[in-house]
Amino acid sequence: MAGLLQSSVGLLRSRLSRQIVAWVFLSLLVIEGIIFVPSYLRRRQAQLRALEQVSGELLFAVKAISMVNRDLSEVLARLQAELKPDSIVRGAALYRRDGTMLRQFGESPELDLSYLGVSEVRRQLNSDRSRYDVAWPSSQFQGQYLLAVRHDATGIGPAMVRYALSIAGLVVIISLFVTLVTILVLERLLINPLMHLRSDLLAAGEAVSRDDDPHFQSLSLDRNDELGDVAKAFRQMFGRVSHEIQERRQAEQALLEANARSERLLHNVLPVSIAEQLKQETGEAIASRFDEATILFADIVDFTGLAVDLAPTQLVCLLDNIFSAFDAIADRLGLEKIKTIGDAYMVVGGLPLPQADHASRVMTMALEMLQVAKTFQRQDGRPFCLRIGINTGPVVAGVIGTKKFSYDLWGDAVNIASRLESQGSIDRIQVSEATYTCLNHLYHFESRGSLNIKGRGPMKTYLYCGDDRGD
Repeated sequence: MAGLLQSSVGLLRSRLSRQIVAWVFLSLLVIEGIIFVPSYLRRRQAQLRALEQVSGELLFAVKAISMVNRDLSEVLARLQAELKPDSIVRGAALYRRDGTMLRQFGESPELDLSYLGVSEVRRQLNSDRSRYDVAWPSSQFQGQYLLAVRHDATGIGPAMVRYALSIAGLVVIISLFVTLVTILVLERLLINPLMHLRSDLLAAGEAVSRDDDPHFQSLSLDRNDELGDVAKAFRQMFGRVSHEIQERRQAEQALLEANARSERLLHNVLPVSIAEQLKQETGEAIASRFDEATILFADIVDFTGLAVDLAPTQLVCLLDNIFSAFDAIADRLGLEKIKTIGDAYMVVGGLPLPQADHASRVMTMALEMLQVAKTFQRQDGRPFCLRIGINTGPVVAGVIGTKKFSYDLWGDAVNIASRLESQGSIDRIQVSEATYTCLNHLYHFESRGSLNIKGRGPMKTYLYCGDDRGD
C-alpha cells in the first residue's frame, strides 16, 4: 500500500497527471453533487412526512370521536392532556368548514385556510424552519371540520446536517478512490509511456550530437494503440534524421577537406596574405610597390644536355626533388618562392611582408642551394652545378588576370637579377653593387669589374669569395 501511494504521489509530479487528476476529481464531485441535491431534498421531505405520521394519529383520534358525535372541543382538551412534554406536537386547532375556530391548544398553526379544498392537505414550514404546520381537509371529517396541527421541526435541521456530512464524506471517499484508480490507469497506459518517450527524445538529441545509436525505452513496450504508433513513428523519424545528419556531416567533412586542400593549394601558389586578399573577390588587381627587396635567380648548369639523356618522367622527378629541397630552404628562411621557369628557380626576400634582413636571408639561401645541388648526381656521377645571381632594389609585386593566378614581380631590379644569373659563373654567386652594399659587412666578395648588362649597359658586379666575415 505504501508503495502504491508513493507511486501515485510520484506520478502527480507530472503536470499532465495533475491536470487530468484534477479534472477527474472535480468532475466526480460535480456529478456526486448533482446526485446529492435531489437526495437531500427527498430526505428532508421524508423527515417532514415522519412528523405528519404523529399528527396523523391525532387526526385518527379526532375522527373516531367525531363519528360518535361527541364534542370535538372536549376531545382536543383531552388530547392535550395526554400529550407528553417531549412530543413533537406543539399545538392544534379545530375549525369549522368556513374557517371559524372552535378550539385550540398549544401553539397556534399559522396556516392560511382560506380557499382550502375539500380534499386538499396544506403543509407549511415556517421561515426559521423550526415549526411545521399541517392542515387536514374537511373530507376527513365528513365535510364538517378542519384540523390544523403544529409540529416541532427543530430536530430536522441537525439530522439533515449529519446526513449531508455523511453523504459528503462518502462522495469524497468515492472521488478519491476513483481518482486513485485513474492515476494507476494513467500511469500504466499514458504517463509512463509519455515519460519514456520524453526520455527517448532527450536521448535522441544526445545521440545525434555523439553520432550514437541509443536504446529507446518506448520501443520496449509492446503496444498496439496510438502511443505504440507514436513510438514506432518516433523511431522511424530518428532513423531518417540520423541518416540525413550523418550524410550532412560527411558532406561537410568532405567540403572541409576540399576547402583545406584548396587553401593549401592556394597558399602554395600565392603568399598567404595575397591569397586572403584574393578570396575577398574585389575584382581589382592586387599589386604593391616595395622600395627594397632582394631577388635571386638560380639556373642548373647544362640542364639541356641532361634532358637529352633522361626520359621525361625521370627528368621531371629529378627536377622536382631538387626544387622541393630549394622550397624547404625558402620556407625555413621566410622567403617567398615566385616561380620556376624550366630549370630556373626564382625567390625573393622582403615581401610580401617587409624584412629588414632580406638580403642576408637570400644570401643564406644561395649558399645552401649550392650545397644541396651537390647532393644530387648526374648520370656520369658528377654533381649538379648552379649559377646564381642576386640583386637588391625596388620592385612591384602582385597578381593580375582572372585565371591561373600567379604572384609575380616586375621592375628593373628583377631584370638585373636575371642577367646576373645568366652571365654568372658556375657554382658562384654573383651580386649587384646594391646587394654588395647590404652584405659586405657580413661576407667576403671580390669585384668582377664592369659587366655589360643587357638593357642597362656596364654595371659593377661582385662574386662571393667563400668565407664570411666571422671566420
